[in-house]
Amino acid sequence: MSSLIAIVYPTESKAEEVRRRLIELQKEYLITLGDAVIATKTDAGKIKLNQLVSTTAAGAVSGSFWGLLIGVLFLNPLIGAVVGAASGAIGGALTDVGINDAFMKDLASNLQPGNAALFVLVQEMTADKVLKEISGFGGVVLKTSLDETKEQVLRDALQKASAT
Repeated sequence: MSSLIAIVYPTESKAEEVRRRLIELQKEYLITLGDAVIATKTDAGKIKLNQLVSTTAAGAVSGSFWGLLIGVLFLNPLIGAVVGAASGAIGGALTDVGINDAFMKDLASNLQPGNAALFVLVQEMTADKVLKEISGFGGVVLKTSLDETKEQVLRDALQKASAT
């Protein structure tokens, strides 16, 4: 079962640093991420989501390939690639994978401008090793789907780093 963890950091760069570390830990097979998104709030109050994967770009690439293939069959590959890329980009923009965007924007609306929230969808992890690696970054737990004891362990570890 996947677990959702949202941690608030004082800056977007700190949240990005933690996300990069989690991706490194994934390469070491200590964690399996379903999604990792950074949400920030501008001074104007607008919420910006920094996704790991651009579904619009992925859709455009996939669509252009299939459009080119269909275009070759009907003797007009250029038009096929253009139509395929456009329809793939539209389909990708309308696709939401991982953590629900509306949910993240709703939670991020409570952020102070300049702060960043790191939303992580964890499929599997070696909790003690991952916690040891990210606890030095500090942060404040905003929301989790962990059970109460695991959530408290996470809060305590992050609080120790924030206090020092």
